[in-house]
Amino acid sequence: LLEAALGSARATVYFQEQFLDGAGWQKRWMNSEYKADFGKFKLTAGKFYGDPVRDKGLQTTENSKFYAISSRFKPFSNKGKTLVIQYTVKHEQRIDCGGGYVKIFSSNLDQKKLSGDSHYYIMFGPDICGSETKKVHVILNYKNKPHPIKKPIRCKVDGYTHLYTLIIRPDQTYEVKIDNEMVESGNLEDDLDILPPRKINDPSVRKPTDWDDRIQIDDPNDIKPEDWDEPEYIMDTSAEKPEDWDDAVNGEWRYPMVKNPLYRGEWKPRQIDNPNYRGVWPHPQIDNPNYLPDFSIYSYENISVIGLDIWQVRAGTIFDNFLITDDEVYAEDFGDETWGETKGPEKEMNIKQTEEEQERERITEEKYFEQRFKKKLERKKESGKDRAVRNSVEKEE
Repeated sequence: LLEAALGSARATVYFQEQFLDGAGWQKRWMNSEYKADFGKFKLTAGKFYGDPVRDKGLQTTENSKFYAISSRFKPFSNKGKTLVIQYTVKHEQRIDCGGGYVKIFSSNLDQKKLSGDSHYYIMFGPDICGSETKKVHVILNYKNKPHPIKKPIRCKVDGYTHLYTLIIRPDQTYEVKIDNEMVESGNLEDDLDILPPRKINDPSVRKPTDWDDRIQIDDPNDIKPEDWDEPEYIMDTSAEKPEDWDDAVNGEWRYPMVKNPLYRGEWKPRQIDNPNYRGVWPHPQIDNPNYLPDFSIYSYENISVIGLDIWQVRAGTIFDNFLITDDEVYAEDFGDETWGETKGPEKEMNIKQTEEEQERERITEEKYFEQRFKKKLERKKESGKDRAVRNSVEKEE
């Protein structure tokens, strides 16, 4: 506990935003004016939450819109320091296509012109589109070119608030956490195609001509059956020439072609294990003459802006609890004290709302069928009265 407390005391917090002062966020966050029809944000805790005040965040409000908003802080460099980027995302609308990621920019960014073309340092967070794209982006800019992580990381899609954390360390290792649990880690040089490979295949060496790397081969003892070759289509001799067929107009009538039930396709010998298989040839490698180590891949100068630059088909995502710091322990504690304390009540409220909605639907359905039943009885009574009147009239007549 003492070590954690001392670690937190030494932490440098470059940016922290919880939207706890009501409309005050509008002074700290700037909407881009790059496009006139950017989507609008509003401050809300959403339809269900763990705390009505602490869970308030920026929510997208308009469907099928681009969004661009950012907040500036004092410039800093993460050279020689750990960099932690953390925030919460809540797709309460069960988003079908749209971004939920953040971007980190330098102090040179013109916030009023923020757009998808703006140069960024780091892009991190969830992105969802259809059944295939449900991933967490980790993209680092190196020499003005974005480099995405090669490892797939799946994001959360259940509609609740989730905590996303990216840790980049001076030893060029990284870690991605979701809900304060590590989901991926590695080395920046290995997991991003930033530098040329350290080793390459020796171009002066060729695979031996007698090296057999075929796992299976044709069975030399397998012989094609004599009755194998049958045409794919044959004439249907059971067909008859239509009575109205005019050879002068339609040409000479011929039997139509139909699929041959005896056709078996192209014959191929069965496969057997290759007795001479020697495995994959290990190409000798040498040091890559084009490789130059760079121990500053992780570092950036004048980090000064965090922004949301996203597209959403269905709006409703809430962004909250932003944090940029140099301390992993502080970030974890901050996540536990924010998302960690409200995640349980949030889920309970959602379950209760769902149960109440189901009960309302059940009552509405019962009333609907009850009204239909009453109307049916009334129609029967009316028809019964009509029959009685008709019978009385008939008797009198």
